[in-house]
Amino acid sequence: MSKIDECFAKLRAEGKKAFVPFITAGDPDLATTEALIRELASRGASICEVGIPYSDPIADGPVIQASYTRALDAGVKLADIFAMLKRASAEVDIPLLTMVSYSIVLRHGPQQYVDDAVAAGVSGLIVPDLPVDESSALASICRKADLGLVHLVTPTTPKERAVRIARASTGFLYYVSVAGITGERRELPAELVENVRWLAAQTDVPVCIGFGISTPEHVRQLSPVADGLIVGSAIVRRVGESGAGEATVKAVGEYVAELLAAYA
Repeated sequence: MSKIDECFAKLRAEGKKAFVPFITAGDPDLATTEALIRELASRGASICEVGIPYSDPIADGPVIQASYTRALDAGVKLADIFAMLKRASAEVDIPLLTMVSYSIVLRHGPQQYVDDAVAAGVSGLIVPDLPVDESSALASICRKADLGLVHLVTPTTPKERAVRIARASTGFLYYVSVAGITGERRELPAELVENVRWLAAQTDVPVCIGFGISTPEHVRQLSPVADGLIVGSAIVRRVGESGAGEATVKAVGEYVAELLAAYA
């Protein structure tokens, strides 16, 4: 059983749902990223997603794109990110996942990327631009390393394909709440709850909802339906507005506490 599996098994036994924050590695610097991981874990995050900066993210909105640009402009390197994750994973008990473009995995070498991720204490990968039909090689490497490989389903994914993706995903399944790019939204689609309930009935893998979740009201609406909620842009925006330092870490922690207080 992977660390992600253990996390969800514990949550289910306690009747709780996962809170999964996303932050960008190296925005504004790796010291702040490491401090944010510690803060998020101490506030009650179940899992933490760490985005590996990439120059051409296909599904990310302007907030996360800008954070990637800031990190790349600051010269962040993959080796330094793994070193930071190794330090962070030794200090927190929650699973850490990297959200990474497949082009980076390929350039690094899939086996080498997985080996380095495991050595850094990473528990899983999210590779949003890797189609499930082309994922068998990486899935095999991840499976041997007991590393989760999380796939994504969107509202426009045909149902037959959604079932195939759900059955291929390990750790959890990432349900994209809206068609389009990441970013905060005032309202979420009316059909979202029905779509997630249908998808959850097709798989034993936990289903987590991401894209657009940013308010306590969103949390109250969706936490009874999904196994977990993913919050990215709203956190990344606060980091971008505040910059480096303890004030940024504290501001993010207080925001996360507001969201966690809204869990049913």
